[in-house]
Amino acid sequence: MKAHEKLLLANKAWVKEKLDLSLDYFDRMAEGQQPEFLWIGCSDSRVPAEEITGASPGELFVHRNIANVIPHNDLNVLAVVQYAVEVLKVKHIIVCGHYGCGGVQAAMGRQHWGLLNKWLRNIKDVYRLHRGELDLISDHNRRLDRLVELNVMEQVRHLAEMSFIQRAWHYDQRPALHGWVYSMGTGAIKEVIDLLPGQFVDDIYRYDFDPAASPTE
Repeated sequence: MKAHEKLLLANKAWVKEKLDLSLDYFDRMAEGQQPEFLWIGCSDSRVPAEEITGASPGELFVHRNIANVIPHNDLNVLAVVQYAVEVLKVKHIIVCGHYGCGGVQAAMGRQHWGLLNKWLRNIKDVYRLHRGELDLISDHNRRLDRLVELNVMEQVRHLAEMSFIQRAWHYDQRPALHGWVYSMGTGAIKEVIDLLPGQFVDDIYRYDFDPAASPTE
C-alpha cells in the first residue's frame, strides 16, 4: 500500500467512527462554524492544534506557518485574522510556538536559505530587539527556547497593533490575546503572555475610533 493510500483508508475508518457515534455528525458540521478560538501556530507536523488541546472539529479556526510569525505585510495571515475577528467573532486568539522550533533555530544562524531568508528575517528582528538578554545565555538550547518564547510574545504584540483587533476591542471588548509555548518533550503548554482587550504595548500603535460610528466604519 502506498503512503498516501494509508491516509485515505484512515479517513474511511474515521468517517465510520463518527457515524457510529452520531448519524447526523457530518450534517451538523456542514451547517457552519462558530469557533471561539483562532489558533496561530507553527507548521511543524508534531504540533497539531486540536490534538494537543483536546479540541473537537469546529472549536478552533487554525492558521499555521513557519515559526508562527505574524508579519504586518503578510496578506495571508492578515486575512485570516481579520476574518476570524470580524466575521467569525472569535473571543480568543492564541499564538502557539514550540520549544526546539526549527524556524527559530534557523533564524539564529547565518546559513543562506534562499527565499526563506525573507521569512526568517521576522525572527531575526525579534533577536535584535532582545539581544541584550539573549546574548547573556551561553547554552545554545536555552537561548533557542528563550527566543521561541520572545518570538511568541512579539507576535502577540503584533496582533495588538492591528487596527481591526483594536476596533473589536473598542466595540465588542474582544478578543483576548494569548501567547503559549508547547513542549514536545513533555506535551505541556506554557503561557508566556496574555493581553486583555484594550491592553496596548506602545501608545504609538493606538488607533482612535469615533464613539458615534458603527463598528464597520
